[in-house]
Amino acid sequence: MKPVNEMSVSLLSCSSNEAFARAAVSAFVAQLDPTVDELCDIKTAVSEAVTNCIVHAYRDTIGVIYITCRLYEDGGIVVKIRDRGCGIENIEQAMQPLFTTQEGERAGLGFAVMQSFMDKLRVTSKPGKGTTVTMKKTMERRPKQNG
Repeated sequence: MKPVNEMSVSLLSCSSNEAFARAAVSAFVAQLDPTVDELCDIKTAVSEAVTNCIVHAYRDTIGVIYITCRLYEDGGIVVKIRDRGCGIENIEQAMQPLFTTQEGERAGLGFAVMQSFMDKLRVTSKPGKGTTVTMKKTMERRPKQNG
């Protein structure tokens, strides 16, 4: 199915840009008239994906995070968040709840949170080349109000 609308944005991996990424995607998705819960789910998943780029992919450096969002006629959305950071050695292990490469304050729940708020989650990565997180969600179709 062909997208009915699409947006792309790139931003530096500064923690201050996490809120911008969340707001940009949610503002774009708003044209599908999502429920408040659907919008909150998407914002949370985007926050987690962008935070993973900031904390893990680029660790002690600043890199670029690429975000693409596509909207489909059936109410589906696809959000891709990509980095060119350090990559993930073992995706299966990284997706296990409580696994983290950053000891201390990191809970290791980023992928679990993304999975719980989106319908589908796919992670691809190559060590030294970067990671792409693809998240899909279908909005509940509601009848249009007359008047």
